[in-house]
Amino acid sequence: MKDMEFVIITGVSGSGKSTVVNVLEDMGYYCIDNMPPELILKFSDITKGISAGMTDKVAFVTDVRGGNFFSQLYDTIKQLQKEQMNLKVLFLDASDEVIIRRYKETRRKHPLDGLMKGNIEKAIQTERDMLANVKGISDYFIDSSFLSANQLREKVKSMFLTDDDEFMQIDIMSFGYKYGPMREADLVFDVRCLPNPYYVDELRPKTGLCKEVSGYVMKFEQSVELKAKLEDLMDFLIPLYKKEGKSQLIIAFGCTGGKHRSVTFAENMMKYLSKKYHKVRISHRDINKYT
Repeated sequence: MKDMEFVIITGVSGSGKSTVVNVLEDMGYYCIDNMPPELILKFSDITKGISAGMTDKVAFVTDVRGGNFFSQLYDTIKQLQKEQMNLKVLFLDASDEVIIRRYKETRRKHPLDGLMKGNIEKAIQTERDMLANVKGISDYFIDSSFLSANQLREKVKSMFLTDDDEFMQIDIMSFGYKYGPMREADLVFDVRCLPNPYYVDELRPKTGLCKEVSGYVMKFEQSVELKAKLEDLMDFLIPLYKKEGKSQLIIAFGCTGGKHRSVTFAENMMKYLSKKYHKVRISHRDINKYT
């Protein structure tokens, strides 16, 4: 019998949990929304020994809508981990500005609206405080601030559609600081210290995916030295993260516009790590934005 797979989806209200649930349902997960944490434990007990005719993939959404029940989520997760259940926790977040805008667009009230007497900023901060301990033990983290609904769907698919047995997923990303920080990254490297192709007229409209741009960035001695030092750092850090049981490692490279230097270094790191690890992906958040 295949072990039952559990996914707990939680995070800040307005960060995209409903979209995630729809994706997981399409992927064959049995999804239960607004599940009190204590009932997750009971559900896991019920499913032990059940095989024929029942899905082996279950996803629960639990958040502050559960009121006083929600405070039990951290203990529930730790208990499931103690029982060595096949469990993953997905935490979703977004910037305060984006969450406020989404609530205005949908004209819905925040779950803590009544408690905070209509002060949405205070409601969001209170919710973040309530979620802090769960966020710290989550396996996956998604910041949906800069993601379209389709991009969020694709990100979730890439996380859960895999047949690879290697435990840790390594995600390499590039971004532009002018469009906002990469809040979901575990490691962020600022490469704005390197010569900028933007100031070369024939390179400005191109990206780090082009040989002309990557060649320009890497022709400088400081770029070559930085690349070597970063590779050495990854050789040191990644085994430590794996030893600690980390499920996902996000490595981000940032430059001003997210088109030239950051893309070049992200691509170089992708090529380097792909030779050592099976589960390595790359994405360029701002590569198609105008600078």
